[in-house]
Amino acid sequence: MQTIRHLPDLRAATAAFRAAGETLALVPTMGALHAGHLALVAEARRAAKRVAVSIFVNPRQFGANEDLGRYPRREAADARLLTEAGADLLWLPGPEEMYPAGYATNISVGGVSEGLDGAARPGHFDGVATVVTKLFNQVQPNVALFGEKDFQQLAVIRRMVIDLNLAVEIVGVPTQREDDGLALSSRNVYLSPEERVKAVALPRALGNAAEAIAKGQAVEETLAAAREALAAAGFSVDYVELVDSATLGTPVPRHPRRLLAAVRLGSTRLIDNIAVNALA
Repeated sequence: MQTIRHLPDLRAATAAFRAAGETLALVPTMGALHAGHLALVAEARRAAKRVAVSIFVNPRQFGANEDLGRYPRREAADARLLTEAGADLLWLPGPEEMYPAGYATNISVGGVSEGLDGAARPGHFDGVATVVTKLFNQVQPNVALFGEKDFQQLAVIRRMVIDLNLAVEIVGVPTQREDDGLALSSRNVYLSPEERVKAVALPRALGNAAEAIAKGQAVEETLAAAREALAAAGFSVDYVELVDSATLGTPVPRHPRRLLAAVRLGSTRLIDNIAVNALA
């Protein structure tokens, strides 16, 4: 696996792939890799001849009081995992490579970015859209893969690709979970042993609510019950909402729906989501 830190070297490497007629998949990450990321790499290997993975802890998607400084950084361990997973290229730029002196451009996606995490984390999705646009321009992949755990992020990227006519296919990969159902996340390392035991209440509450809604129970009552169950389990609830899977707005009859939640357990913020039967 090639490890590349500077843009001219990246462009030379990807140009060689294209000259050989090889398709290229990109898996953008912020590192601290786990089995969820490796599932993206495995899917990328099925989608294209060559696989590039980027690791960049993007300061523009962290708020003033968020965890940029303590976000886990494990460059050597991540590189080993990617080599074993069969990645061909690791794009590992520094902040000065991504945002050189005088940088002044921002990408903002309306609509799908405005509620949920967009409301709870102002500016977050501008940072995501900006860095992903840069990564697409730098790597020029045929396909890019993102986990469905960050469902609103996936919706923002899909909208951006359509709106900007970007020549890249976006593939969402199902959320990878621990045996007890907790969604894999780099931030799970922040949980104390006691908090880790409690954290399973999040996927359980979402699963129970999704089942109840699919059976025709009143949506608002079911969401309120889920919020109460999470609060009783020790979470501070940011939101639990049922939305249209495509627009993230009010659900449309017989359209796919998604139940999304964000909670805090101690100092750790966790997000999760689950599809809801669309027939009700």
